[in-house]
Amino acid sequence: MNGSLQGAWKIGTVMGIPIRVHFTWFIVFGLITWSLSTLYFPKAAPDLPVTSYWLKGALAALLLFASVAFHELAHCIVAKRYKISIESITLFIFGGVSRMKSEPPHPRAEFNIAIAGPLSSFFLYALFYFISMGVSGSMKTLFIYLAQINLIIGIFNLIPGFPLDGGRVLRAILWSKNKNFFSATQKAAGVGRKIALFFVFFGLFSLFTGVPGGLWLMLIGWFLFTAAQASYQQSALQEYLFGVKVKDLMVRDLINVSPSLSLEEVVNNYFLKYGYGGFPVVEDGKYLGIITLKEIKGIPKNAFEDTRVREVYLKHKKQWEISAEAEAIKALESMLREDTGRLVVKKGASIQGLITRNGIARYVQIIGK
Repeated sequence: MNGSLQGAWKIGTVMGIPIRVHFTWFIVFGLITWSLSTLYFPKAAPDLPVTSYWLKGALAALLLFASVAFHELAHCIVAKRYKISIESITLFIFGGVSRMKSEPPHPRAEFNIAIAGPLSSFFLYALFYFISMGVSGSMKTLFIYLAQINLIIGIFNLIPGFPLDGGRVLRAILWSKNKNFFSATQKAAGVGRKIALFFVFFGLFSLFTGVPGGLWLMLIGWFLFTAAQASYQQSALQEYLFGVKVKDLMVRDLINVSPSLSLEEVVNNYFLKYGYGGFPVVEDGKYLGIITLKEIKGIPKNAFEDTRVREVYLKHKKQWEISAEAEAIKALESMLREDTGRLVVKKGASIQGLITRNGIARYVQIIGK
């Protein structure tokens, strides 16, 4: 699967790709270790010390997540063949996600990237099953479990519900047929939502009928539904902004403020007068940064008269710049990544314009009607 997650920590790098662990991973790691140590291993290999069960449970949980990481690495290795940059791989409660900086260039690339994940899981299934044939006792039980779980991961990911790998295979097929990436994404996401709802309702039915795993199925269904919905919305946004450049949406007639102004002057003569959420700070024609309501809110009102803009404004950072020729969707992605409401278009030391989230939202609202 591809995507992104907040609340993750980097634990290492493999082949130049940062590997991150989401905080939910620790929850499921504990649950898997507990269930294997108290239920699976005692039943499959009785008469062993309790410590042995817990050690094997923890080892199996670690190898399971290593298998998930291997699955995501397979996607990334194939993606790199198509010159797609990889930001990171994140392990979390439902498995793993690989974050790619761009979409596949054509349907065949999409198909190959998507199918690499399930194929890698089937490879691990065969590998662990082969290893289990050469060992005995509790170790045989351990490797049989790992073989079975990788087989399940491979089959589950082939379900044609976007954003699962099977859903991406479906998108590749639809894309190849209708030659429209956005339409293919939206149709695949629609199928994904239907499959997700099936998981939710089947899980609910299981809860009422006493079939085990109902709650887990509902959680998986909820996750798949929200992911499919987000993919649909993102695709619609990409379609609306397709071919639109930053220069087409940026504000050119800027109202600048001097760093020597007091906050009282800025509030009364700029924020209240124009209603904007921020203003560029310029001195002698040189762009210095920006001042927004967020910075002002941190200052007591009785200090407005004596506090100057230069004391509180946000100094400019290189990552808050974008070219006028860049795509508007790239500007939006940068704003979301940097958690800022605007980017500046510079020429030398001076500022040519601003592109804002609100400006993009207004454009999409008008076009989408």
